[in-house]
This record gives sequence, C-alpha cells and structure tokens, in this order.
Amino acid sequence: MSNLRPYFTLTKPGVVVLLQITALCAVLVHDQLGGGLDANTVWTMLVVFVGGYLSAGGANAINMWYDRDIDPLMTRTKSRPVPAGEVSANAALGFGVALSLLGVAWFEILANSVAAFWSAFSILFYVFIYSIWLKRTTPQNIVIGGIAGSTPPVIGWAAAEGELTVATDSAQIMLESLLDLGSLMPWFMFLLIFLWTPPHFWALALYRSEEYGNVGIPMMPNVKGPERTVHEMKAYAVLLVILSAAAPMSYGGINESDTIYQVLGLTTIGLSIWYSSTVWRVDLSEQRDPTGRIPTAVRSFFVSMLYLALMFIVLVAASFGLLGAGIGAILSVTAMVRSETRAKS
Repeated sequence: MSNLRPYFTLTKPGVVVLLQITALCAVLVHDQLGGGLDANTVWTMLVVFVGGYLSAGGANAINMWYDRDIDPLMTRTKSRPVPAGEVSANAALGFGVALSLLGVAWFEILANSVAAFWSAFSILFYVFIYSIWLKRTTPQNIVIGGIAGSTPPVIGWAAAEGELTVATDSAQIMLESLLDLGSLMPWFMFLLIFLWTPPHFWALALYRSEEYGNVGIPMMPNVKGPERTVHEMKAYAVLLVILSAAAPMSYGGINESDTIYQVLGLTTIGLSIWYSSTVWRVDLSEQRDPTGRIPTAVRSFFVSMLYLALMFIVLVAASFGLLGAGIGAILSVTAMVRSETRAKS
C-alpha cells in the first residue's frame, strides 16, 4: 500500500473529493425535484463520484507532471510525489492519462455521452487551457481556469438526467444537446463555483504569491498589486450577491409569491452578503501574523469555503420543499452567527 500512496497523492484527493461533493449535490437536487430519492439515486451518486474522481484525479496527475520544473522550487509543492522522487515524471503522466481516459469511458458506459463530454471537457480544459497555457502567461489564470473546476455539478446533473445524447447533426444542434440539461440548476451551480473561485483563491494569494512570482507564474497580487486584487475580489463578491438572487428561479415552477421563493432567496442573498462582507473587511495595512499572513485575508479565505458549503446545503435542502428551505435558513444563520462570534473573540 505504501507504494500506491504517492500515486493516490498525485490525484489531489482533498481537492477532488470537495469537487465531487458539489456533483453529488446536483444529483440529489435533480432526483428530489424529479419525484424523490430512490435506490437509483444512490447508484447515480456512486457513478458520479467514481467517474468524477477518476477524471479530476487524472487531470491533477497530468498537471503535476507538467509542473515538475517549478514544483521543487516552492515550499507548498516541493513535497509532491514527482519532486520528492516518489514517482517518476513519465509514470505520473502515464498514470494521469490512464485515469482520465478511464473516467471519460466510465461516464460513457455507465451514464451517458453528455456526462462523458463534460468530463472530457473539464480534463482537457484544465490540462491544456489552464496548466499549459494560462497558468504561466496571465494573472487571470485562476479566473478562466476556474471553468474546469466548475463543471462537476453539470456532470452530475447530466448523469442523473439519464438518456442524454450528444447530437451531431450540426454545430448548433450539438451545442444545444450539450447545454440543455432540462433545468437551469446545474448552470446556476456552475456559475456559483465559477464566480466564487477568484475571491476565494486570491484571498490566499494575497500573502502567498511571492513564491509564484519567483518561478514565473503571474498571480494577481504580484502582477497588478494587492490593492487591484482586493478591488477585483470585491467585484466578484458583488456578482455572487446578484447571482444568489436567481437561486429560486433555477428550480423552475416556483413563483415569487411562494413562501419558499422568499425564504430561499433571502437565505442565499444573506449568505452572499455575509461572505462579501469578509472580502470588504480585508485590510492590507494590518499587521501580519508571525507566519506572514494577513489575518483578514485568512478569515475571508476560510469563510469562503464555509460559504460555498452552506450554499450547496441550502440548494439541496430547498429541493425538499418549504420545510427544507426553512432548515437551510436556520443552519445558515446559525453558522454565520457562530463564525462572527468566533472572529470577534
């Protein structure tokens, strides 16, 4: 087992599991809105988790192969399997390609061709567009590259939808077959993750960008400056608040006069405003802690993860009706109050 552990590490299990949780949430919302959860839901969730792990894990392994020249130079990455000498570069590449192909084939065989397409898209986008092209050329790397990390809910929803096929009659028809998943919900989830990624990552980059600059990777703080970075973080935070107002509409069939519409809308807007407030509270002039971190940026970074988790919990809970929406609201308010209380203490 010790010989397999470095290969497992190549997949970035912590990151991949978090991505697949968003995909599983999409499956739960899909099936609950479609008539209720049943044994098939469990099977679909298994298919999505395994296929998603293979796809994302394979892409991560290929990324570590490509970054083998810079990983040894950064504290955060120098202990990865390739720079540590636990796995050869060629082995990492072969392992990553094999996992990626297996993941796409998994969805093609056990789900449908639309889920397989979005799985392949996420792999190719992450490897070629983000890792090989954008990461080393533009400070907007994490913004555009975030598209790959936003696809799991789309893949999960497509798998849960059942008999979907990629039409090839024409480019327009093909595009429609890929984008029309029967609901706005998967695309709402996609946009949520996409808009969340920049302020989440840049909060960390504000105090950890020096190493990236030293190895030639342009990050927003060391290219445009910390002030510009915070301004852009605020812009994305505002977009998240605007997007959160559309959460009830993404379910379909809920009217503005319905109580659940109002409860869900107020909850998601409230969560987004709360998270945005932590972005607004980032103070570049405050004294750094002994490890060089900016305390308010650290808080915004960790709150961002709690925020995304709560948003997906609320989306799943509301699919069960007004009672679920109410429970989601109570959980959200409780989490926000506890977080603010801990911050003040």
